[in-house]
Amino acid sequence: MTFPVLVQQKLLKHFRYSMTIIAMILIAMQVSAQNPVQNMGNRFKGMGGGGTGGGNDSLRHRTGLEDSLTISYRFLDTTRQSKMDSSINDFTKRFPIPAHYMTLGNNGAAAKSLLFAPNMKDGWDPGFHAYDIYRFTIEDTRFYTTTKPYSELGYLLGSKKEQIIGFTHTQNMTPNWNAGFQFRLINSPGWFKNQNTNHSSIRFNTAYQSKNKRYHLQFIALSNKLQGSENGGIQNEADLQNTVTYKDRVTIPVQLGNYIAPGFAVFNSKISTGTKDKNSAILLRQQYDFGQKDSTVTDSTVIHLFYPRLRVEYTIQYNKFDYAFVDQSPDSFYVNKYDFFAPPPTNFIVEEKWTQLINDFSFYTFPDSHNSQQYLKLGASIENLKGTFTSNGRQLYNTILHGEYRNKTRNKKWDFEAAGNLYPTGYNAGDFSVYGHLQRYLGRRFGTLQVGTQITNRTPSYIFTGEGSFGFTKNSFNKENILKFFGNVDVPYLKLRLSGAYFLATNFTYFNGYYHPEQATSPFNLLQVNADKDFKLTRHLIWHAQVALQQRVGDGPVNVPLFYTRNRIGYEGSLGFKNLVLNTGLEIKYNSPYKADGYSPMFGQFYFQDDRVVNLKAPEVDAYLHFRIRSFVSYVRLENLNSISFKNGFSFTNNNLATANYPYPGVQLRVGIYWTFVN
Repeated sequence: MTFPVLVQQKLLKHFRYSMTIIAMILIAMQVSAQNPVQNMGNRFKGMGGGGTGGGNDSLRHRTGLEDSLTISYRFLDTTRQSKMDSSINDFTKRFPIPAHYMTLGNNGAAAKSLLFAPNMKDGWDPGFHAYDIYRFTIEDTRFYTTTKPYSELGYLLGSKKEQIIGFTHTQNMTPNWNAGFQFRLINSPGWFKNQNTNHSSIRFNTAYQSKNKRYHLQFIALSNKLQGSENGGIQNEADLQNTVTYKDRVTIPVQLGNYIAPGFAVFNSKISTGTKDKNSAILLRQQYDFGQKDSTVTDSTVIHLFYPRLRVEYTIQYNKFDYAFVDQSPDSFYVNKYDFFAPPPTNFIVEEKWTQLINDFSFYTFPDSHNSQQYLKLGASIENLKGTFTSNGRQLYNTILHGEYRNKTRNKKWDFEAAGNLYPTGYNAGDFSVYGHLQRYLGRRFGTLQVGTQITNRTPSYIFTGEGSFGFTKNSFNKENILKFFGNVDVPYLKLRLSGAYFLATNFTYFNGYYHPEQATSPFNLLQVNADKDFKLTRHLIWHAQVALQQRVGDGPVNVPLFYTRNRIGYEGSLGFKNLVLNTGLEIKYNSPYKADGYSPMFGQFYFQDDRVVNLKAPEVDAYLHFRIRSFVSYVRLENLNSISFKNGFSFTNNNLATANYPYPGVQLRVGIYWTFVN
């Protein structure tokens, strides 16, 4: 059943009207901003819900900008302000690939977590997630509050002409209006043939609050263009041992795109055989509060306050998704792996496009007018979907009911959150999710304790239906159900963080082989325990240790390493220089042997396999030198030292495998610089 066309047209017309209004508002505010921030000083201090009012801002301390910069941020669906993190001991805070992820051998390539993390998003989902870690999203957008314009420019250069360019800027036009801009480019030719990646992401966001604090506006516009060549893995793993013929790894024959001549080009965006994943999103949220006014009188000023009791909210969000696989010169790979009768024609392309329009109306009530972090939210959404496939298309709709209760007590010791979604009608009718957690602050020495649960009953992602461009046969699967219990303990006094999660999955959907979607017939459990501990070996010699244990119980289509560990051991200090912060040492990562998922290039999916065990030849070893001098930060890293080999001379050709036929590169040098500017 599809949503009436007339209503869709009206909603699209309303969306265009809203975008016109937001543009007019921004222009008007820009014209009225006579003095944009340069001489603001400490005017943010004491503002209700505005800035941080000072505090122990690590960024100000490290850059020597005390009393000149106060900056904080929050995310879209939170009221809690967070401080900027200026620590430099963890490179992955800057690098797009998290430490616990495996990739197909190159920065920007398809990636998957080594720690079990199932999709627990209810409702419609297209199903293409192999490149998720490289994209900007609505959820990770930061709304800043800053007393001065703040910018950060980053540039990373790696072996084989790998490059990452990043730029972030934010400033408050007025005390109650902030705008931010972010750009990132990832370009990496890779070490093996047809492995180049080229990703670009851009985002603009702004937040405005009226002077009387009744009206709020948040706006986000972002775009991701992710392009990755797919080589299907090398043809023969034994070629890795032939360091005479294949000392230059780019000459090793691969399964896809083998016709492409070896070579590297800076900012090469051409994808002859591979994935093109593009998406864009626009979100506009408007809120209006009803409540009581108040004021605080100081020696020289009157600070106007407002305490909300009821809030009305309207959100409109428009998303576009475009996933395509292309091959200019396909060969027998498709006959062998996808059961084609013959190789596809030249310039083979499979493409699937979606548009998503969501209109949401919500109401908030604030039981305690003096605590904006305690509220009850109830709302309803209408979701319209349009899919365009290689040979046909489809229109869908959903209605969504949702509710949320949050309460961070005024003494900041208790933090409770509960939220739920229900899809009463539409394509995903019957889907629901429930989430809740309770957190207790135990003091500075003993930190926090958190326990919670999450349950999701969801329609399998659309790619499993077989109805789109990437479907060979139609499938009718039951709803997938995943239950999760979790707990976290953070003890600052011991520099210890413990966490655990228990999963119970029923009707788990997965790919079995290159193109066969299947659903597990019996439930299975998985237990996951994590521990992070900082050891102070000497005054300046620090050991950051992370350990994870995972165990599946039951016959489930999930294989994960039983043991994963990451360790950073090195010097952390200043060498006696006032403005220097220095971290240098070794980083060691290891995971136990396991039956790693294979990868289907055409479908962009990691698939379950239960035949081949993948072993690391040696733990991954990286040497690092990170330092900060006031507002300048540099990362110098020599990675994959474990690939050293003395066979047929000295070389770095003892490659580890990410999964079958997908080796990691040899030794890599990465140098990154990040410079902060405050105007």
